[in-house]
Amino acid sequence: MDPSTTDPGTTGPGTVVPGITAAGAVDPAGIKEALARYCTGVAVVTALDPADGRPVGMAVQSFSSVSLDPPLVCFCPAHTSTTWPRIRAAGAFAVNVLAADQEELCRRFAVTGGDKFAGTAWRPGADGAPLIEGALATVECALTDVLDGGDHAITLGRVTALTAHRPETGPLLYFRRGYGRVRPPRRRSSSSMSASMASARSRSEA
Repeated sequence: MDPSTTDPGTTGPGTVVPGITAAGAVDPAGIKEALARYCTGVAVVTALDPADGRPVGMAVQSFSSVSLDPPLVCFCPAHTSTTWPRIRAAGAFAVNVLAADQEELCRRFAVTGGDKFAGTAWRPGADGAPLIEGALATVECALTDVLDGGDHAITLGRVTALTAHRPETGPLLYFRRGYGRVRPPRRRSSSSMSASMASARSRSEA
């Protein structure tokens, strides 16, 4: 058996996902292809450029909650990004979680150059970072740390303010280099939510 096509890439009988071979060789294209199977939401990270006071922003998939105490979130911009240095210089940023009907806006913020904010309705947050109208949620942050992440930076932000919007609207999703949508779940009554929370707490304490 050819060791270059065996585990750890095997996911089932006769199925091999390229990426990292048993010999340890790395195939970036294979890694991208495998990880494209992981569906994510999409957000736009925004800030005000301190050099000229203009709004800047970039679309990201790599947004995640990190900690509740203290409240921390992260995103991972590429070192090649021309927008990231301007966000870093601002020292504060906002994460705008995009709704299912904001695909066109996402595509605009995903490219380099041009006026990404042309036609985009927004208002300044407490630290000036643009809060995009129509987003599902806006999370305002103070930049706290930037860690090395290979060809990306791991950016940590402390949450200073956040707001949830549009409970009737689903999120914009990204999967296998394309966009998708999902209906939001039905909103449960407060009594059923309380019962579910009590049940979950009981299980976690067992």
